[in-house]
Amino acid sequence: MRTEPVFNPLDKKNLGSSVAEALVLRERSPLPPRERFIAAGVYAIYYQGDHPLYTAIATKNRANNGDDLPIYVGKAIPKGARKGGTTLDRGVGTVLFDRLKQHSETIQAAQDLKLSDFFCRYLAVDDIWIPLGENLLIEEFSPLWNKVVEGFGNHDPGSGRERSKMSPWDIIHPGRSWALKLQPGKDRKLIEQKIRYFLAKQFGKSAESS
Repeated sequence: MRTEPVFNPLDKKNLGSSVAEALVLRERSPLPPRERFIAAGVYAIYYQGDHPLYTAIATKNRANNGDDLPIYVGKAIPKGARKGGTTLDRGVGTVLFDRLKQHSETIQAAQDLKLSDFFCRYLAVDDIWIPLGENLLIEEFSPLWNKVVEGFGNHDPGSGRERSKMSPWDIIHPGRSWALKLQPGKDRKLIEQKIRYFLAKQFGKSAESS
């Protein structure tokens, strides 16, 4: 006789899943959102343009059938949260909106991307659940810019940048002025090969020739 597993709604994975599920049920929003708002939380960014490397992702998202696939997932936590503790006694500010705005500026700086080809979803979340929600979203969707083309969320490294290497994202999508001053990174052809292989696993062999 077998024993049925007991569902624990307070298990951290189940709590994280509830955050992820709530995000994907949100309506599509322009990137960045039209109005500034006060919140911290998680977000997902989606692509539906004509870049040849992302044909499979864009085709899926253009269908608009509720089965969108994010190209990037991230979080925006209140200032001071990384040092531990909660922020119940202080305002969270506009960190979630500001992060989405920063991403829109990164995309606008890229030479081969158009901001109008992107949309996003975002969810205000109590800061204690934000990292867990982000982790579950990445695990669920394996976003390309989180898993393979790292560097989209990077900031200007400031002084000492001459010792830093250009990220895979900046190699594929050059344009950020500060990134152009970095040392050469990985070979572009190798990154493109990894992108095609990754998408072929997600979508099947058809994505490999996209």
